[in-house]
Amino acid sequence: MSETKDISAAAKDGGADAKDWPPNIQAVFKRMAPASRYLGLEIVSADRDAGTVEVAFNAGPELCNMWGGIQGGMVAAMLDDVMSLAVGLGLEWGQISPTLELKVSMLAPARPGRIKALGRVLKRGKSVAFIEGELFNAEGTLLATASSTASFVTLKRKEKEAPQE
Repeated sequence: MSETKDISAAAKDGGADAKDWPPNIQAVFKRMAPASRYLGLEIVSADRDAGTVEVAFNAGPELCNMWGGIQGGMVAAMLDDVMSLAVGLGLEWGQISPTLELKVSMLAPARPGRIKALGRVLKRGKSVAFIEGELFNAEGTLLATASSTASFVTLKRKEKEAPQE
């Protein structure tokens, strides 16, 4: 049986157990991506063995369209974030998982406030993974679902340039 860890305490205080989290979660603690910060990302829990992540987004009015709903591209970005975190649980330092394709189904209008998101890896192969995500409002209404395919890439270290004479 895999263990689900509540990450919020480690994220808030940089707790001693933060080093026990997968590298992608540690990276979020150290320096959250500007887009994730803009969306109001907060990591709630993760289960590395199960390939699942729960996050919350504190969505403000800056994410809304002119009718007061959260703009569809922002909803897609939230789902992409949670799915990227789920697939990233199995990566090591220096690896990334670029999204190859993303399909989003909008089921109900998303409004500003706290939005819960769940991401899970459906299948992981040697070079690609298939992931699903769901967004819910505070009342538990399913707002949107998504599926995506991601690849695995190992980044090359930058070589130090030789000093100029």
